Amino acid sequence: MSRTVISTPHAPAAIGPYSQAIAYGNLVFTSGQIPLDPATQQMITGDIRAQTERVMQNLEAVLTAAGCDFSHVLKASIFVADLADFAAVNEVYGKRFPQAPPTRSTVQVAALPRGARVEIDLVAAKP
Repeated sequence: MSRTVISTPHAPAAIGPYSQAIAYGNLVFTSGQIPLDPATQQMITGDIRAQTERVMQNLEAVLTAAGCDFSHVLKASIFVADLADFAAVNEVYGKRFPQAPPTRSTVQVAALPRGARVEIDLVAAKP
């Protein structure tokens, strides 16, 4: 099997030495997405719901570039700066997985890049 870099201009460019996603066989591993606007590479303004929505839009763009969508996601990892935001993040995140949601971990972290309040990465299987 070969390792393939996935890249799209519809999600933020990497802000470090990493790829937006890597496909290996039929698996797709996304890098963590924070609420950056892909057009400006700047953090969006808004509350945790707005930040989570931007993160999910960024992930959707990366999945699309890999030939997947949210129905192909097997595992999600969610990192929040404050677990008090859990319910709001869950509300926005859950809209993308109305049936048979993937496995998931959610952890509170001390800080996230650029002061983000949420970061999410995914593992998906190409159809």
